[in-house]
Amino acid sequence: MESSTIEKELAGRPESAASDATARLSNAERVDRAYRFRSLSAYSLTDRLLIRAAGLVFYYLIRAIGSSARFEVVGWENFEAASRDGHIPIYASWHNSMFLGMYFWRRRGIIVMSSRSFDAEYTARCLQRFGYGVAKGSSTRGAVGGLIELARLMRAGCPAGFTIDGPKGPRFVAKMGAVLLAKKTGHPILPFAVSAKNFREVNSWDRFQIPWPFTRARVYVAQPIFVPSDADKDELNARRDELQRALDELNQLGEQWRNGSTAAV
Repeated sequence: MESSTIEKELAGRPESAASDATARLSNAERVDRAYRFRSLSAYSLTDRLLIRAAGLVFYYLIRAIGSSARFEVVGWENFEAASRDGHIPIYASWHNSMFLGMYFWRRRGIIVMSSRSFDAEYTARCLQRFGYGVAKGSSTRGAVGGLIELARLMRAGCPAGFTIDGPKGPRFVAKMGAVLLAKKTGHPILPFAVSAKNFREVNSWDRFQIPWPFTRARVYVAQPIFVPSDADKDELNARRDELQRALDELNQLGEQWRNGSTAAV
């Protein structure tokens, strides 16, 4: 769906519409649902066992490697700036560094958008074990439903998070979701990148990085990006381009640091 269509849906669809059962939930019910495992009753017994097993395996793998990593943070003052004056961040990063990113930002109550696919179910359970929440929206409204649910959860005080080129790419190309959510809620986008010194790269669309145990890692946090509530199409594209540049620059800093360049500091 085109970003302009999603924006019209976000702006024009009444959130109390009776056609969307999630709109009738209280804030407490909505938040509780985001952090609670979803029922697997629609799946076969074999699939239910696989989803539960995969969620546990990935959780323990990430926890073991993440707890052994030695993190340094560059730009923490930008996180503090994004959290002032009643604001809560909309975290944004590339999909390939999600492994250590998931561990570093754990237990902050960040809500991420998830599809209703088989793979998404065990990924969601892994995330929820780390203290994340999951917004799925409705089964018929796809990305629009997920963004509307994220906006509702942010109004209830929950931060949001995006792997901004996910779920299927193109790699390192920022999509519009975080920008539209920032316009809708008034909260800032917080671009960040996690660079591991030593890792194995998977042969996937995003070249997913699995760090080696005990690696050094740097978390780079860029300045927050605010989107005006009256932003038009040109302004939205400009903010997406700003997000793209910020993440590209953080990637470059990570590469320089990994290769031993003093320019990375």
